[in-house]
Amino acid sequence: MIGRARSRARGRARVPEVTSQPLGPRLAASLVPPTIPVSTEEPELLGRGRSRQQGPPSIIGRKDDGDVVSAGFKELSLVERGGRRRDIHDLGINTRKAIEHVKESKTGVSGSVIRLITNYIQLSSRPQWALYQYHVHYNPPMESRRLRTALLFMHEKVLGRTRVFDGTLLFLPKKLENKVTELLSQTRDGQNVQVTVTLTNELPPTSPTCLQFYNIVFRRLLKIMSLQQIGRHYYNPKDPVMIPQHRIMVWPGYITSILQYENHVMLCADVSHKILRSETVYDIVYQLYAQFGEHRFQEACSKELVGLIVLTRYNNKTYRIDDIDWVQNPQSTFKKADGTHISYVEYYKKQYSLDIIDVNQPVLISQPKRRGPGATSMGPICLIPELCYLTGMTDNMRSDFNIMRDLSAHTRLNPEQREQQLWRFMDHMQKDDNVQKELSDWGFQFDSKLHSLSGRVVPSEKIQQGGKMFDYNPQVAEWSRETRGSNLINPIPLENWIMVFTRRNAEVAKSLFQTLGKVVKAMGIRMEKPLMIEVEDRSEAFLKALQSNVKQSTRIVVCVLPSNRKDKYDTIKKYLCVECPTPSQCVVARTLSKPQSLMAISTKIALQMNCKMGGELWSVEIPLKQLMVIGIDCYHDNVAGRKSIVGFVASLNQTITRWFSRCILQDRGQELVDGLKVCLQAALKSWHAYNKCLPSRIMVFRDGVGDGQLNTVVNYEVPQLLDCLKYVTDYNPKLSVIVVKKRINARFFTQVGGRLQNPPPGTVIDTDVTRPEWYDFYIVSQSVRVGTVTPTHYNVVFDNSNLKPDYMQRLTYKLCHMYYNWPGVIRVPAPCLYAHKLAFLVGQSIHREPSLALADRLYYL
Repeated sequence: MIGRARSRARGRARVPEVTSQPLGPRLAASLVPPTIPVSTEEPELLGRGRSRQQGPPSIIGRKDDGDVVSAGFKELSLVERGGRRRDIHDLGINTRKAIEHVKESKTGVSGSVIRLITNYIQLSSRPQWALYQYHVHYNPPMESRRLRTALLFMHEKVLGRTRVFDGTLLFLPKKLENKVTELLSQTRDGQNVQVTVTLTNELPPTSPTCLQFYNIVFRRLLKIMSLQQIGRHYYNPKDPVMIPQHRIMVWPGYITSILQYENHVMLCADVSHKILRSETVYDIVYQLYAQFGEHRFQEACSKELVGLIVLTRYNNKTYRIDDIDWVQNPQSTFKKADGTHISYVEYYKKQYSLDIIDVNQPVLISQPKRRGPGATSMGPICLIPELCYLTGMTDNMRSDFNIMRDLSAHTRLNPEQREQQLWRFMDHMQKDDNVQKELSDWGFQFDSKLHSLSGRVVPSEKIQQGGKMFDYNPQVAEWSRETRGSNLINPIPLENWIMVFTRRNAEVAKSLFQTLGKVVKAMGIRMEKPLMIEVEDRSEAFLKALQSNVKQSTRIVVCVLPSNRKDKYDTIKKYLCVECPTPSQCVVARTLSKPQSLMAISTKIALQMNCKMGGELWSVEIPLKQLMVIGIDCYHDNVAGRKSIVGFVASLNQTITRWFSRCILQDRGQELVDGLKVCLQAALKSWHAYNKCLPSRIMVFRDGVGDGQLNTVVNYEVPQLLDCLKYVTDYNPKLSVIVVKKRINARFFTQVGGRLQNPPPGTVIDTDVTRPEWYDFYIVSQSVRVGTVTPTHYNVVFDNSNLKPDYMQRLTYKLCHMYYNWPGVIRVPAPCLYAHKLAFLVGQSIHREPSLALADRLYYL
């Protein structure tokens, strides 16, 4: 079915490997049109929090390898080479302090106790010295970070051997004699350089900045262990997993972070994998020229390459391709930081001893993302296609069963395999003399075992459907078998509906109609025969059929599409979501081609159609009365002016089975929800129309918050919600705002029969590995049969409801049962996924705000 969530990247075909050779005169000519200006605007990322790079060559000069720390004197922000995102913990926000009823305890009590093992390692010994922070200045200025490091470390007798230097900031465990120390160094060519080392801060071991410093030191250990940094993480190029039949290789690696948790400073370590492909961007360009010729070549290149993440192996950095400069080529020159000009050919030869073979290829543009509010653009980074290797997976690769099967055999680790990898990592640390010496010099010592803790498994929920109560197997966490044959809560008659299909798919459409007739009876849905419309296999033909036949009385439109081509789907959704608001269901004919699975697929389609027409499927018990649940998520649209799409959904009834939906388009890259007041006011109005009263409690689940944006939610979005409520006379509901984080590295295992397994659905963790300054908890809600389950991290950033932590956790888990696209427990609360589906549909296909006539239906499922 096309209605599923699509990959954000455009479809890209795999291409055979081509030898690196000059593009030839005809292609070279096509690469250089008269004059095409290079975009200087900063495009937004296709996904939240994606790594962005600064690197050579650029109009701003080159940044060298290494751990980069911001140049602020009073505050250290760990921002690694590779564009590491600032984590929420870097901001030092203590939201728990403002929530009165959890100051003493934030742990729940319900459920049965379960012993867990986690991927955290306790720091058993911490340094007892103060950390001294220095700023280093060079006269004359030195561009190369390696040169700056060499010039500084000539003075080992003054500085000592134990030190960390990022190119600007120097950290020492001892205090130099003078606050300002003048040193004189000399380059290889005899140039004298004055190095000034100035003390800027003295930090005790308990300082949050010291915790960030510990991370810098630990990353030095990873380098000592011969791991290479790519992006934010470290990988082992000496132990690659080759998958030659698919022309990809996998580098194993690790994600690490040292933080202060409830009672201890601990290292969180998880296994990571980097997927590398043998193709370069040059290979793709050459293949596209052979495929499209001169006329459509540049358009095809832009469509295929913009948005891809590439790796430059000469410095192991990743970049996002934001544009293609068809005017420049490797013989063009750029201005270095010292004001001199150099060509790309000369630069790479001099800097990396690399020869660029084809001097007629275009130049790729990567635009560094602005950092922080009010920051200015850092200027484009120019890359040579010949030197850029593709990373990650294309849509075609993801849809190839054989590729994904072979890849998952190496990357999808079960709990025992993951533990073995972590033990191997810890054993390597323990046995490496250089690592142990570095730890000893700084005063660090880690435990030799993974941390264990207690969690709780809360009771499973009862599913209410058609006036009956159903139990389900909590280990499987889905109830399709148990509820089969039972009426829905609110079955909507399937009448006045249309089915559109091509001539080639006429039989498939007929089979779908007949099978729907069999499955809807058990659901309590009365079905009439649809208006069957046969059209040609063109987007215009589908649109014309809709314009001619869809009327105000039409309940739903079902389109059987010949393929999953995006243009037809987008055309249908734009018309039926904006111009002629009508629920629609798109199905790819190939999905219906297997007779043995047609009944199961038709059942899912019937459930989706019922939801889209305003029906209700099942519910769980919600003990809180007059509760409105809100879900918010963001999606960045890379087509319609690079706008940010905000999906906002709010429940409308006591059983949380009906939803109000609203979508807002914001300025590009904007994660803040400026339209919160508009959305909440409209939701309250709809609630009042439905219930003849206003909700007494409002619970907001905020998804889509990038790392480092917790401050924005606390100081910007929460006040918007509170201000909105003040405009309603004599109305003071209790409000809770919960940030939902899915991209986390915490993993939990339980031991069953002497073997490590995933913890059962309903496992709650609210001790040991939570943050003392936050009101937070983890929930493992879904069942995972292959690989290791990833928990979801919830952080209650505002709560004046006085709701006990136990009730907050139980209610959050209940909401994971309410997603109508899957008869089972999902990873996040249903409103979060509804908001994502809405924002994704608008950002991928519609690019405009949907009609408000559809606001009370789940038309985006």
